[in-house]
Amino acid sequence: MEEHTVGWRVRAIRGATTATENSIPAIREAVLELLGEIERRNALDFSEVISVTFSVTRDLDQIFPAAIARECPHWRNIPLLDVQQMHVEGDLPRCIRCLIYFNTPNPDQPIYHAYLRHAQSLRPDLAMHGDCHPLELSSHSLG
Repeated sequence: MEEHTVGWRVRAIRGATTATENSIPAIREAVLELLGEIERRNALDFSEVISVTFSVTRDLDQIFPAAIARECPHWRNIPLLDVQQMHVEGDLPRCIRCLIYFNTPNPDQPIYHAYLRHAQSLRPDLAMHGDCHPLELSSHSLG
């Protein structure tokens, strides 16, 4: 019987944060902090990133998060998409979420999901608290 090994695999990193207000500077600060934390915590090879989807709550409409990401040289050539998060009464206000898909030759590569600021309440199990441990997307719901 022939043994099959998994080669390259598509993985995903989740992240969320909140902006202090609906302004370009506040949204820029939140997006750059979120992407910076994801980059700092994960061994991302930007040539392996497939795409990034950003969603924002309907109370954020001053700038697209993708436009902010494109200001960073290594995000410029990655397909980026902005969408409005479905409105649910009582949802966290001024919330920015992202989902980063990437290919990896190491399917066991640890993934650190970044839930910052007030977005920590969305997924306390995935929030960045000091010295966190990697969490695998496949073992958690997408929240």
